[in-house]
Amino acid sequence: MENIAFIQLTERKIELKIIQSRAGRYRILEDVVNQYDLTNDITKDCLFSPKSRQDILKILGIYRYTIETFGATKMIAFASNIIVKARNYRGLLDEIYTHTGMNFMLVNDDEVVRDIYQGVINKIDSSKGSGVYISGYHTYLFKYNRRNVVDYTVIPYGFINLSEKEDKFENLVSLMKKEMKDSPVVKSFEEENLVGVGTSFVDIARIAKKLLRYPIDIDNNYALSASACEKVVEFSKDLDSTKIKKVKGLSFEGADSLKGGLAIIKAVFEVFGAEELLVTDADIMEGRILENLVGSPVEKYSDLLLNSLDNYYEFKKEGLSINSNVYNMAILLFKQLKVVHKLPRQYVRSLKIASYMFDCGKFIDFKNYEKHGYYTILNSNIVGASQKETLIAGLSCMCQNLDNFNLSEIMKYKEILTDEDVDAIRKLGVLVKLAVNLNASRKNVISDIVCDILGDSIIMKTVVKSDPSFEIMQAMKLADDFKKTFKKSLQII
Repeated sequence: MENIAFIQLTERKIELKIIQSRAGRYRILEDVVNQYDLTNDITKDCLFSPKSRQDILKILGIYRYTIETFGATKMIAFASNIIVKARNYRGLLDEIYTHTGMNFMLVNDDEVVRDIYQGVINKIDSSKGSGVYISGYHTYLFKYNRRNVVDYTVIPYGFINLSEKEDKFENLVSLMKKEMKDSPVVKSFEEENLVGVGTSFVDIARIAKKLLRYPIDIDNNYALSASACEKVVEFSKDLDSTKIKKVKGLSFEGADSLKGGLAIIKAVFEVFGAEELLVTDADIMEGRILENLVGSPVEKYSDLLLNSLDNYYEFKKEGLSINSNVYNMAILLFKQLKVVHKLPRQYVRSLKIASYMFDCGKFIDFKNYEKHGYYTILNSNIVGASQKETLIAGLSCMCQNLDNFNLSEIMKYKEILTDEDVDAIRKLGVLVKLAVNLNASRKNVISDIVCDILGDSIIMKTVVKSDPSFEIMQAMKLADDFKKTFKKSLQII
């Protein structure tokens, strides 16, 4: 196990992220962001002012103390290549190294695309598609296929320098469309995933969700539609920055750069001809972390959902952990009881999450941990599943105890969930609890299950490694819930 510090310097912020790494997986121990604005220094004066230099050194000095406090054994520091516009940038970097020992590396365009791509495929389950990353001064269009970046284009406008243009919003959109239209990434775009990366996409998506009264408060993997983007345009076109700043949840850059970011996103929809795109909260920092972790990224992404679940439990599991056993048993029960539950395969991902994380609520409180599991799953940043699949998983985890089934709670999501989904939540909850109880002794006693369906009864035959009496006794406690849910009696032998 190792603690590693990552420090990122850009024109708008200095971020410190300290992670704990083990076996190619990681968790965040500390994340500190300090914001400022070097726009004037970089684009107008082309020199870092004495005050800017002093402020940066002060922040990094504090970060160095924090790094020592957490016992980080390695520091990886990198800076946006936009700072080279300041003629004295090299002197600043040398001064930083002298005072803090932080050796900042400048990130070029190839590395930006590489890091963004690494972050994207760790957050969005897509092996083929196109992406758009909006930074302060550049927009990157990139195409990927089979876990490799095929091509990319850099456009010299981002949410900062486009917002600074004294021009009508429609003219900014036209400018970006003109810049984008000849890109090979646009010309080769097909019916595939389009991914939006960067604070502009996240901010626009947050506003869209408020306007649409979207009930799930998750940034990653939100499907932003072209029509929702138009609603944001209509909402914001007459607002000044003071009013925009009052919109809750926007990033530091949100109010000042909304005009430029929104113009780029509107141009993206029109140039690519897409009806929707997937918004991800992946960033360069996340890609840089993955690039430096031990282990093969390609291997990690072979099953994004399972890797995400494994990563969640890597630092929480105990010696008697049975999460993977419950996961396998739940999938086995889903297959064996297909003619009984009659649920399509679209619910398998939700079952995987709910079964693997069946006990996640215990980290909050053991009492009624199933209910705590509901909001724990919703807020665990699980990737590799849609937001709807994650929601169903959380509600299914809660319904391990059917007394927790609360229709008024579920109705908060009536715009997302169908009647079939509501039925599936109860059924998946019972299957998860049954899988848990069939692992009651925590010794993986039952290796297989074979189900015989006889009229109104189901006989579940266990293939065992040793005496399964305890597992059978615990599982049969669910006989009433099973009959209530599936309309069949249960017998386990």
